[in-house]
Amino acid sequence: MKKRLLATLMILVLVVALAAPAYAAKNDNVELLIGGVTSMNAKDAVVKFIELVGDYSGGTITCVDFPDNQLGNDEQRWEMTQTGECDISIGSTSSVASSYNDFYIFDCPYLFLSRDEAFDVGFASEAGQAIIAGVESQGLKGLALWENGFRNVTTNNKEVHSLADLKGLKLRTMDNAIHLAAWKAMGANPTPMAFSEVFTALQQGTVDGQENPLAIILTAKVYEVQHYISMIDLFYSPCVLMINEDIYNGFTAEQKEAFDKAAAEGRDAERAISKEIGDSAREEMEKLGVTFTDVDQSVWVEAVQSVYDDTSLGIDQDMLAAIQAVTGK
Repeated sequence: MKKRLLATLMILVLVVALAAPAYAAKNDNVELLIGGVTSMNAKDAVVKFIELVGDYSGGTITCVDFPDNQLGNDEQRWEMTQTGECDISIGSTSSVASSYNDFYIFDCPYLFLSRDEAFDVGFASEAGQAIIAGVESQGLKGLALWENGFRNVTTNNKEVHSLADLKGLKLRTMDNAIHLAAWKAMGANPTPMAFSEVFTALQQGTVDGQENPLAIILTAKVYEVQHYISMIDLFYSPCVLMINEDIYNGFTAEQKEAFDKAAAEGRDAERAISKEIGDSAREEMEKLGVTFTDVDQSVWVEAVQSVYDDTSLGIDQDMLAAIQAVTGK
């Protein structure tokens, strides 16, 4: 009788343990894996975020950093974070917009003309907050939007001053429907390619140029094989910091509060780091022999209007209208 009772109790304990959330116990210590990108601003910000999480959680949450796409590219980490193979991920919204279409808003060319406009209108607005909250439909929780920066063109054999200089230029881009449509509208020949392949492709002349924020151009040493940079500021590209929703929901109330506070302060730190790197990147690369060209953006703005008229590109027109109502575009 006693043996049967003991066996029954052990089974009940096992069932309860298996049914309980992964991190439900109040004093559980949680170790999370972070999959990160190659840009220096994001890598430095992750270090700060990890420090903040540890401090505010009283050491009950620790994070292990895997930068430089060690856990896969943006799309792979998005999927891994959905399944829980990766706990937290930072990645470009442009890379995963085909999986979560609301991110396409941030790919609209010349939607934002300054960093402050992107932060205050694009991210902090009701529409922006709805976009990041909507990733819960994907089994994720959006924590913050970080800065990737305005994307500019690099070339090697000629300077790009005007749209005519872009005509036929084989340009490495992200595999993003709106980016491709915008570059085609301006006469370029966009060629989607993984970022890990870009440097070699530029060296070998597989592509004529590429486009990225200055901070990435600097830290990835693209300037070593591309000696011209045209400041067109076509897209303002954010990164999203996200966590597996089940893992977040398994935190205690105290851990959630600590984690959210760390995410907010980490966001502000990342933006400050990004600005510092971006502000010095041009001067640093000019010293290394890179030629910068400032273009008349008003001509380029007109050239990409067809992107806004193409209803097949997956842009949420209501969200777009809400943002444009504030920016006045």
